[in-house]
Amino acid sequence: MAMEQKLDEWQKEVMETEGNMCLRSGRQVGKSFVIGIKAARYALDHPNKLVMVISKTERQAGLLFAKILRSVHDMDKKQILSGKDRPTRHLISLKNGARIHCLPAGDTGYGIMGFTIDLLIADEAAWIPEEVWNSIIPALAITRGNIWLLSTPFVKEGYYYSCFNDPTFTAFHTSSEDCPRKDQIFLDRQKEILTKAQYTQMYLGEFVDDVLRFFSEELIAKCCTLKRRPQIRRNRDYYIGCDVGRLKDKFTYEIIDGTERDHLEQVENLWNVETPLTESVRKIILMNDQYNFKAELIDSGGMGISVCDMLREDDNNKRKVVEVNNAARPYNRDGGTKKILKDELYCNLKLLMELGKIKLLKDSDVVESLRSIQRDFSTETGKSKITGRESHVVEGLIRAAHGVKNKTLNIYIY
Repeated sequence: MAMEQKLDEWQKEVMETEGNMCLRSGRQVGKSFVIGIKAARYALDHPNKLVMVISKTERQAGLLFAKILRSVHDMDKKQILSGKDRPTRHLISLKNGARIHCLPAGDTGYGIMGFTIDLLIADEAAWIPEEVWNSIIPALAITRGNIWLLSTPFVKEGYYYSCFNDPTFTAFHTSSEDCPRKDQIFLDRQKEILTKAQYTQMYLGEFVDDVLRFFSEELIAKCCTLKRRPQIRRNRDYYIGCDVGRLKDKFTYEIIDGTERDHLEQVENLWNVETPLTESVRKIILMNDQYNFKAELIDSGGMGISVCDMLREDDNNKRKVVEVNNAARPYNRDGGTKKILKDELYCNLKLLMELGKIKLLKDSDVVESLRSIQRDFSTETGKSKITGRESHVVEGLIRAAHGVKNKTLNIYIY
């Protein structure tokens, strides 16, 4: 078929491979494109089989699901049922009895349990929690079904990493630099603006060295133990830290109970995307009505300054706003030099975690954000840089924790 004739050589190998597969690659090499074609072909050629597409989030799973639907339509659109059985965001039903489901994995995979799966496809598999795999792999036991994993890599641990090195899986590794459709100007620019570790992971498709992780797996497991409180406790000292989302980035709201200075507790993690700043500000105002925050610590970089300005227009919030900008470089009076505030914010949170002075929510977004944070060292300059693919939640946490540390809030305010 014309669609398959346009495939790269490695994609053609994927199409010809049977059994379990694990694809590791840089961004934009066409891994979801070829899996979309292969999954469609599988469903058309295997009557009465159930294909399950999962990812960490519904949005990510939906992107691959849409490519599968498009491929089925291009191959044999008459096989797609219509009317009340027409495709939905979560199900494609074919006349041959095959079904293709699409579900977010979530924290535990609970919503996927109960299905008898013939083919499991996991997108961005490196980011799916281990508890999910423990829940859904048994669903393949009866059918002896296959597993197709595709992802940009993360750390050298977990189910995805194990599968890539498992002889029962056919492993594929493709770099963005090897893609014949690459934009070399774009890649060169990414090399300039990203750290070496970031570029190696995101575009060369290499696993992250554990020594680069800022928060260890053991430290995260030790601290992320709390369940959400059933109701808000009164007469407590609450602090909210916000990372202001840009475009499709998350706008995060992290709330910490700092009543007891040596026993901080995260009580809420909330976020939204693609939401007007006015609505995000209104959300903070409404939460202040509930929690009566001691301080609202906002990332004032870029659009964040507008958030601060709008909050100051509200009588109940204006004296609580504290600008905490990563780019600011406060003067170190002892050493006579300037230091990067971002490093201090991250080190403060890490120290609180190491000393057992803070407990965080056992929430997949919190855990994933902490896991993503890396400190990358430059061999040329000797300097380091803290980065993270999913840093938005932690960016809110470091601000809230900073507010508790400095209750007088008379330093590092910009």
